[in-house]
Amino acid sequence: MRLLVIEDEVKLAQYLYKGLSENGHVVDLAHDGIEGRRLAIGGEYDLVLLDVMLPGIDGFGVLQAIRAEKRHLPVLMLTARDRVEDRVRGLEQGADDYLVKPFAFSELLARVGALLRRGQQVGAQPATELHLADLSLDLLSRRAERRSERLDLTAKEFKLLALLLRRRGQILSRTTLAEQVWDMNFDSDTNIVEVAVRRLRAKLDDPFPTKLLHTVRGMGYVLEDRAPS
Repeated sequence: MRLLVIEDEVKLAQYLYKGLSENGHVVDLAHDGIEGRRLAIGGEYDLVLLDVMLPGIDGFGVLQAIRAEKRHLPVLMLTARDRVEDRVRGLEQGADDYLVKPFAFSELLARVGALLRRGQQVGAQPATELHLADLSLDLLSRRAERRSERLDLTAKEFKLLALLLRRRGQILSRTTLAEQVWDMNFDSDTNIVEVAVRRLRAKLDDPFPTKLLHTVRGMGYVLEDRAPS
């Protein structure tokens, strides 16, 4: 799922980015209300994590702008304010949930999952399952299967496969994979992508007659169900 974190505390924003990314989400960051409002309204997101105390425009102002444009976009507000009236104000203005800092990441993750599941019921959000041939990925339960057999993937392997499956049929370069999966600039002396692809292929393709993950020499990798030649 694609999430937007609007948080001006840099350390907390990076903490959320790392944790949510490791749990299979694609995360964008904004550090002020003006940029956050622009991204939330102009981008395609499955959920927004929104701080209240922001420079430029506060979280309530951003929330108001989101609700004016995207009524069904789930918003989880994060704040150091623990007064009942602040929580009530956020919920009355359209927040879907409210979490007071400091919080346990496990609780935040559970609330994110609950909001994403709830979002499917209003019909405005993308599916939480991805499919190709006999391969299926459940992005919320983080379960991958082929022919109804569970694939035992690491967090990085799941994130790599989810990216390839979201963009199935497209050739993704090693640079793109390194940036999107490992959040790093690709170094030609590093074989991290090749090693990860090899390990993923051993679980995804080797036990099955139909191969889905293909190498395009000199260009990168593509996930597709190719017809037999």
